[in-house]
Amino acid sequence: MQNTVERFSNRVENYVKYRPIYPPEVLQLFRDKMDLQTDSTVADIGAGTGISARIFLENGNRVFGVEPNAAMREAAKVFLKDYPDLTLVNGTSENTTLEANSIDFIVAAQAFHWFKQKETRKEFKRILKNGGSVALLWNERQLDSTAFLKDYEKHLIEFGTDYETIRHDTITKETLRDFFQTAFAEAVFQNKQTVDFDGLKGRMLSASYVPSPENPRFPAMLKNLETLFAEHAENGRIDILYDTKIFYEQL
Repeated sequence: MQNTVERFSNRVENYVKYRPIYPPEVLQLFRDKMDLQTDSTVADIGAGTGISARIFLENGNRVFGVEPNAAMREAAKVFLKDYPDLTLVNGTSENTTLEANSIDFIVAAQAFHWFKQKETRKEFKRILKNGGSVALLWNERQLDSTAFLKDYEKHLIEFGTDYETIRHDTITKETLRDFFQTAFAEAVFQNKQTVDFDGLKGRMLSASYVPSPENPRFPAMLKNLETLFAEHAENGRIDILYDTKIFYEQL
């Protein structure tokens, strides 16, 4: 399998433009259930282009965005240029380079399924303050709630390179229990992304498991996507529905 650090290097532009954001209920959950304060320090591990970091920067938090991919860090630097409380860090989940006992909250959005979990847990314990919390987030696309989503899932299975191997919904409750080593809380919120064809194409191409333009199957994949969009779009738009899932607990 391609090095996980570099999987997204040629996807950055589409990732910035077309990945869904998180619903406002996410921040409220942190406030209500995890006691997030404006002076809390947050480490966003696998920060990518900064989509999840922005939630906490807008709340006034100091955020360390830990991201091993240089292209992603550069995109986050541009995307979040107006937030002086952001520090971007070249690090990994098992070696964040952050100071011990320095972090109130660790967040990993769309990222935990890439981590070396045993080493990551040890590192998270090291950098967290006593009583600090970890929250694992995913925008999980609904697979069969609409006719379009059913057909889109078939499309990804047909054309994806290693789609069924690396999907984040292969993370099980048992995996999470092994990581937290205690009972953990969870929450689910509804989320929606409404896109035109360029948005759908860009969203698809932001994923590491679809063929890149030099792949011989790329033209057929795009043609099939055009057919799907023409069949299901209404007024030139289509809805991608997500369940935003959050698993959290003190570590």
